[in-house]
Amino acid sequence: MEHIGEYSDARHKSWCIHCGQIIRNRLTNQDHVPSKSLLDKPYPAELPTVEICEKCNSSFSRDEEYFSAFLGAALSGTTDPEKQALDISARIFSRNLKLQERIEKSRTDYQTLGGEVRTIWKPEDARIRNVIVKNARGHIYYELGLPALGDPASVSVIPMSTLSDTEQIAFLDFDHGSGWPEIGSRMMTRLITGQDLDGSWVVVQDGVYRFAATEDDGFVVRILIRDYLAAEVIWRH
Repeated sequence: MEHIGEYSDARHKSWCIHCGQIIRNRLTNQDHVPSKSLLDKPYPAELPTVEICEKCNSSFSRDEEYFSAFLGAALSGTTDPEKQALDISARIFSRNLKLQERIEKSRTDYQTLGGEVRTIWKPEDARIRNVIVKNARGHIYYELGLPALGDPASVSVIPMSTLSDTEQIAFLDFDHGSGWPEIGSRMMTRLITGQDLDGSWVVVQDGVYRFAATEDDGFVVRILIRDYLAAEVIWRH
């Protein structure tokens, strides 16, 4: 990714985007958006970071570990560390046998009428949702220079393969809306220069992670992970 300076209103940077506490009164650190656990090594240059409170940042660790492990199992069709499609899920399953066992219990195999054996993985929805919303908040803050406080109006996370062709096209055909991003925001710069953009999508790592974000009567963020998992988070003004 390319470096993009940010010159939006600094008054919006006064509090942690996750807990809403005044940030100057708390210990803080830089949080990567997207989470590094969702990317492949080597990581992209100039990976976006936002300042959040240390307590909030550490609170996401277990959910991010679960998310990466579950995604690896779903993509690989197994929790066997030696058969993982993702390096990170292989490492997690190798060191965390309890998590491996818990995710394995969420697996159900069934046979189709044609005799084909298929697998369904049932995620712990709250943990998946937590990671998606965390990253969506970060994208809004970094790209639009604005905090998305409070609970989102809706959160959708679903495999692309379960969407119809029409639904997949609609998901990928992201509209930035009728308004322009805030002057000085990174998204405004992207729209003018085309930096890291593929259409309306910001490409963090091709085939691994991309997202789109806009403000138009509220915040809308869409995230596509591994060309497999489609997520949308919406906040209403």
